Amino acid sequence: MPLMRRRPLRGAAIVGGTAYVASRAGAKSAAAAQQPAAPQAVQPAPEPAPQAPSEATAQKMAELEQMKHLLDAGALTQAEFDAQKQRILSSL
Repeated sequence: MPLMRRRPLRGAAIVGGTAYVASRAGAKSAAAAQQPAAPQAVQPAPEPAPQAPSEATAQKMAELEQMKHLLDAGALTQAEFDAQKQRILSSL
Protein backbone atom coordinates (compact mmCIF):
# COMPACT_ATOMS: atom_id res chain seq x y z
CA MET A 1 0.00 0.00 0.00
CA PRO A 2 2.71 2.56 0.71
CA LEU A 3 3.91 2.33 -2.92
CA MET A 4 0.53 3.32 -4.24
CA ARG A 5 0.50 6.40 -2.07
CA ARG A 6 3.98 7.58 -3.11
CA ARG A 7 3.24 7.68 -6.78
CA PRO A 8 0.54 10.35 -6.59
CA LEU A 9 2.76 12.41 -4.30
CA ARG A 10 5.74 12.00 -6.61
CA GLY A 11 3.62 13.02 -9.57
CA ALA A 12 2.38 16.07 -7.67
CA ALA A 13 5.95 16.97 -6.72
CA ILE A 14 7.08 16.73 -10.32
CA VAL A 15 4.18 18.86 -11.55
CA GLY A 16 4.71 21.39 -8.76
CA GLY A 17 8.45 21.54 -9.37
CA THR A 18 7.92 22.02 -13.07
CA ALA A 19 5.39 24.77 -12.44
CA TYR A 20 7.80 26.50 -10.06
CA VAL A 21 10.66 26.41 -12.57
CA ALA A 22 8.38 27.66 -15.34
CA SER A 23 7.10 30.56 -13.24
CA ARG A 24 10.68 31.58 -12.31
CA ALA A 25 11.72 31.48 -15.97
CA GLY A 26 8.69 33.56 -16.93
CA ALA A 27 9.49 36.13 -14.25
CA LYS A 28 13.07 36.41 -15.49
CA SER A 29 12.02 36.85 -19.10
CA ALA A 30 9.45 39.47 -18.12
CA ALA A 31 12.08 41.38 -16.15
CA ALA A 32 14.49 41.16 -19.07
CA ALA A 33 11.83 42.49 -21.45
CA GLN A 34 11.30 45.57 -19.27
CA GLN A 35 15.00 46.45 -19.07
CA PRO A 36 16.73 47.99 -22.08
CA ALA A 37 19.04 45.60 -23.84
CA ALA A 38 22.70 46.03 -22.98
CA PRO A 39 24.74 47.06 -26.00
CA GLN A 40 26.87 44.27 -27.29
CA ALA A 41 30.54 44.84 -27.75
CA VAL A 42 31.05 45.64 -31.40
CA GLN A 43 34.49 45.14 -32.76
CA PRO A 44 35.41 47.86 -35.24
CA ALA A 45 36.34 46.74 -38.70
CA PRO A 46 40.04 46.96 -39.40
CA GLU A 47 40.89 50.18 -41.17
CA PRO A 48 42.63 49.96 -44.51
CA ALA A 49 46.21 51.12 -44.58
CA PRO A 50 46.35 54.85 -45.34
CA GLN A 51 47.62 55.64 -48.79
CA ALA A 52 49.99 58.50 -49.43
CA PRO A 53 48.20 61.28 -51.28
CA SER A 54 49.21 61.72 -54.86
CA GLU A 55 51.24 64.74 -55.87
CA ALA A 56 48.24 66.38 -57.56
CA THR A 57 46.07 65.87 -54.49
CA ALA A 58 48.74 67.31 -52.21
CA GLN A 59 49.06 70.35 -54.49
CA LYS A 60 45.29 70.92 -54.47
CA MET A 61 45.18 70.60 -50.69
CA ALA A 62 47.94 73.20 -50.41
CA GLU A 63 45.97 75.51 -52.70
CA LEU A 64 42.85 75.00 -50.61
CA GLU A 65 44.80 75.78 -47.42
CA GLN A 66 46.12 78.96 -49.05
CA MET A 67 42.55 80.00 -49.94
CA LYS A 68 41.48 79.39 -46.33
CA HIS A 69 44.38 81.52 -45.10
CA LEU A 70 43.29 84.34 -47.45
CA LEU A 71 39.71 84.01 -46.19
CA ASP A 72 40.87 84.23 -42.57
CA ALA A 73 43.03 87.25 -43.41
CA GLY A 74 40.04 89.02 -44.99
CA ALA A 75 41.43 89.09 -48.53
CA LEU A 76 38.59 86.87 -49.80
CA THR A 77 34.88 86.98 -49.08
CA GLN A 78 33.04 83.84 -48.06
CA ALA A 79 31.36 83.65 -51.49
CA GLU A 80 34.72 83.91 -53.28
CA PHE A 81 36.20 81.24 -51.02
CA ASP A 82 33.26 78.91 -51.64
CA ALA A 83 33.59 79.35 -55.41
CA GLN A 84 37.32 78.63 -55.32
CA LYS A 85 36.78 75.66 -53.02
CA GLN A 86 34.21 74.17 -55.39
CA ARG A 87 36.60 74.68 -58.31
CA ILE A 88 39.45 72.95 -56.45
CA LEU A 89 37.35 70.07 -55.12
CA SER A 90 35.60 69.41 -58.43
CA SER A 91 38.94 68.84 -60.15
CA LEU A 92 39.99 66.13 -57.65
